[in-house]
Amino acid sequence: MFDSIYTSTVTPTQFFLMAAAALISGFLYAWIMSFRIRSTKRFFVVAAIIPFIVAAVITFVNGNIGAGVAIGGAFGLIRFRSAQGSADEIAAILVAMGSGIAFGMGYLAYGVIILLFLGALFLLLGSISIFEHRNMTEDRLLRITIPESLEYNGTFDEIFAHYLKKVENAGVKTTGMGSMFRLSYKVQMKNPAEEKAFIDELRTKNGNLEISVLPYTETQNQL
Repeated sequence: MFDSIYTSTVTPTQFFLMAAAALISGFLYAWIMSFRIRSTKRFFVVAAIIPFIVAAVITFVNGNIGAGVAIGGAFGLIRFRSAQGSADEIAAILVAMGSGIAFGMGYLAYGVIILLFLGALFLLLGSISIFEHRNMTEDRLLRITIPESLEYNGTFDEIFAHYLKKVENAGVKTTGMGSMFRLSYKVQMKNPAEEKAFIDELRTKNGNLEISVLPYTETQNQL
């Protein structure tokens, strides 16, 4: 059951058996992941067929070093022509590719186990409150756009002291061809219900320019 189905040469029967196992388990895996990952239908279709695509490539390369290098270069081009996804999407693709290697070497049982077990584990870990910290979920990314004529050091201190229990300067960036500044802060509200009043007071200081309050993540804090 856990031995490779391939012999010294791959027969059509062996190949189609591998294809059936990879496609069926791939679609089951994509269906499981759809309960956790918020993405498009195209993403889940691609995630479902990737195990078979990778398995077919591994099967046809079959120890040919030149072909392996050429395929690796092709995969590299595809990677750099693709937009970066979320951490969940990247993990889902990596799992699908890992199982494809197992399928491509003829280890069908291992490929199915990798897909379905890791898909179920991913769903389980996402549904429980492990690695979640209350203080981190309260963090917000505050971005304030101000005209270049406004001296921002200390301008908002009084408002911050009234509405925020924590504020950290996350950087400054020029925008609008240098005619404005964008200030970024990592903040925690004293009372989240006062968010609108907080923004309204900031607007009186920044000339009613753009202000945004977003959930804070390290990767999102790109000035």
